[in-house]
Amino acid sequence: MEPLIAPSILSADFARLGEDVTNVLEAGADIVHFDVMDNHFVPNLTIGPMICDALRSYGIDAPIDVHLMVEPVDRIIPDFAKAGASIITFHPEASPHVHRTIGLIREQGCEAGLVFNPATPLAWLDHVMDDLDMILLMSVNPGFGGQKFIESSLGKLAAARARIDSSGRDIRLEIDGGVKTDNIRQIAAAGADTFVAGSAIFGSEDYAATITTMKAEIAAAG
Repeated sequence: MEPLIAPSILSADFARLGEDVTNVLEAGADIVHFDVMDNHFVPNLTIGPMICDALRSYGIDAPIDVHLMVEPVDRIIPDFAKAGASIITFHPEASPHVHRTIGLIREQGCEAGLVFNPATPLAWLDHVMDDLDMILLMSVNPGFGGQKFIESSLGKLAAARARIDSSGRDIRLEIDGGVKTDNIRQIAAAGADTFVAGSAIFGSEDYAATITTMKAEIAAAG
């Protein structure tokens, strides 16, 4: 699959969010990543469907990748779908009926994905692999931006990539947490094809230069 750069708006300038997201897309980003936290499932409180709707109203037409770190999760899925989400991912720990939640996302017209925290085993995939469009591996413990990449995530990425390749299905493998220009080649080599980066992009002085470097490093991974 073509690699995708997905800047996380958690690190964007919320005082001028529409403009900042437009700038990062014009700089070469492919999709917009939403980190939705509820101060319950994870220790932080961020954004809801109104922000997604506001960006769509502003004119953002790129795919919006919504990562739900909320519990319970089913209640808010229709709201994000209505607000313009393209992809909705969630943590299996946040749903008592994982298969049903995946079905709900798809019924709302969105692609569905499952998220794995650093210590969450990939065994959930044994039961729902055929229903997924995306697998998201967290390479930090969720809750805050700017954390350091957990090196053991590379082995987990390789294991997830092997599962995807064996399935024969077109499932994206996304990585989120501590992704930077100096490690993205290694991450790509381990099997990721979709790269969430927050502070590494929005904290840089030149979005285009940073994204161009990231894409070059991905290409160099082969």
